[in-house]
Amino acid sequence: MSVLSRIFQFIRAVTARVSVEDGKYISAHLNADEQKLFFAMSVPDQVHSLRTAYTIERLVIEDKRGVDREFLIRCALLHDVGRQAGDLTIKGKIFVVLITNFAPKFAERLEINGNRALYVYHHHAELGGQKLQKIGLFKEAKIIAKHHAPPKLGDPPELKLLRLADNEN
Repeated sequence: MSVLSRIFQFIRAVTARVSVEDGKYISAHLNADEQKLFFAMSVPDQVHSLRTAYTIERLVIEDKRGVDREFLIRCALLHDVGRQAGDLTIKGKIFVVLITNFAPKFAERLEINGNRALYVYHHHAELGGQKLQKIGLFKEAKIIAKHHAPPKLGDPPELKLLRLADNEN
C-alpha cells in the first residue's frame, strides 16, 4: 500500500462514522449474533468493513462466476471481527504498520514477547474465523480466516473477491 493510500486510510479512520443508512444496511445483512460481533469492532474497523461490503457489491456485479452475493457481503462485514474495539487503537495501528514495515524482525520479537497489538494485527483473520465458528458461521469462518494468507492456486473466487475488496479499502 502506498504512503498516500495510508494517509487517506488514516484520515478515514479518524473521521469514521456509521450513518443511519449504514445501520440499515448492517441490519439487512447481519442477524443479531453477527451484529454483536460487528459492533464489537472499533468504529474505524466498522466503517472499513462497510466500505469493503460496498466494494463487494460492485465486484459481484462485475464478476461473472456466479458467486453468492449475500454470503460475500456477510464476509465483508465480518472480515475484521478478530479485532475488537480497544485491541488496536489508531495510534496502535500506526505503530504496528510502521514497525512491521520498517523493522519486521523487531516487530516479530515484540509479538513473541506478548505485544497484544502486534498479535491482533497479524492474527485477526484467524481470530475472526474462530469467533465466527462459535456462532455457527463455518463457511464464512473458512474464508475470513484466510483473507490475509498469501494467495494460492485454487483459492475460491469468494476469497479472491474479499481480498480484492479489502485491499481497495
